[in-house]
Amino acid sequence: MYVAVKGGERAIENAHAWLAEERRGDTKVAELTIEQIREQLSLSVHRVMAEGSLYDPDLAALAIKQSRGDLIEAIFLIRAYRTTLPRFGSSKPIDTGVMDCDRRISATFKDLPGGQILGPTFDYTHRLLDFKLAADGEVAEAPSRDVEPADVPHVTEFLNQEGLIEEAPHDDTMPPDLTREPLEMPADRALRLQALTRSDEGFTLGMAYSTQRGYGRNHAFVGELRIGSVPVEMEILELGFSIEIGEITLTECETVNQFTGSKTEPPQFTRGYGLVFGQTERKAISMALVDRALRWEELGEDSAGAPAQDAEFVLYHADNIQATGFLEHIKLPHYVDFQSELELVRKLRREAGAHQVQEAAE
Repeated sequence: MYVAVKGGERAIENAHAWLAEERRGDTKVAELTIEQIREQLSLSVHRVMAEGSLYDPDLAALAIKQSRGDLIEAIFLIRAYRTTLPRFGSSKPIDTGVMDCDRRISATFKDLPGGQILGPTFDYTHRLLDFKLAADGEVAEAPSRDVEPADVPHVTEFLNQEGLIEEAPHDDTMPPDLTREPLEMPADRALRLQALTRSDEGFTLGMAYSTQRGYGRNHAFVGELRIGSVPVEMEILELGFSIEIGEITLTECETVNQFTGSKTEPPQFTRGYGLVFGQTERKAISMALVDRALRWEELGEDSAGAPAQDAEFVLYHADNIQATGFLEHIKLPHYVDFQSELELVRKLRREAGAHQVQEAAE
């Protein structure tokens, strides 16, 4: 039970004004622009787009600025805005096989058609602070790509040629839309993947890490990790054919996992899959590991009882907006609830004291 808080409107307005002042900071320092955030804090922008389920770098940058860099708050803003947008139609399924890759690596095959592309990554940096950045030093430009993009077939196709990896399932059934319908259990793989795409990166990383430490019998190799742009096409009924409406940047990860076989399947490798907006490779890898852990039942494996294998536990706790809302609501007034609890504790103490006095008298 909650009671109305009267007389707090001015306090709330003042809090908003103070928040705006704190967000702006020292006015002697130039204010950040949306373009600066979009271009120089791009990984934060990509995370907000991914977990906010809206691909718009400018709006994601605006949300980051408004939230003072609190990415979960920025994701909340993006999701709230997304609910106001009309839906004109649906795009065709994207084909990541035609991705123009900025980064493409495999931990399972060294020599790949199209080659391994290290791309823009922190993997080979020394993790030392670069004080040139504090001095506003200019960064040398990267060498330009003078070659035409090569064909980059998926690595798992090589294993498919020998029948060593499970076939990717083909299902033309329209999956449920988690952005419009609440999550319900049991959840099929399509719904689980949607939830993992929107899930909190830190939570998903923790779940993935647990599988690597033995909580889920999930030993995985990164079959392929690729980052790049793919065209988005939409079917236009009036024209009778599809047209390209733009390009988006995606991160895709396929893991190759050990599988001893079952009563119906021979020993082979299985797949874990992750696909996320933007350059978000940590999230994509984590998503693929958790996806594979959640597939234990459909693959006929025994459950180890690990948290990452419990679909209800993972999916109901992965969404940072739901988690934040439930967590932070305890900051709101609970005066009546607490008074009732306080009175109950006082009553129990009085009864316990009276009981002790009675025992002493006897």
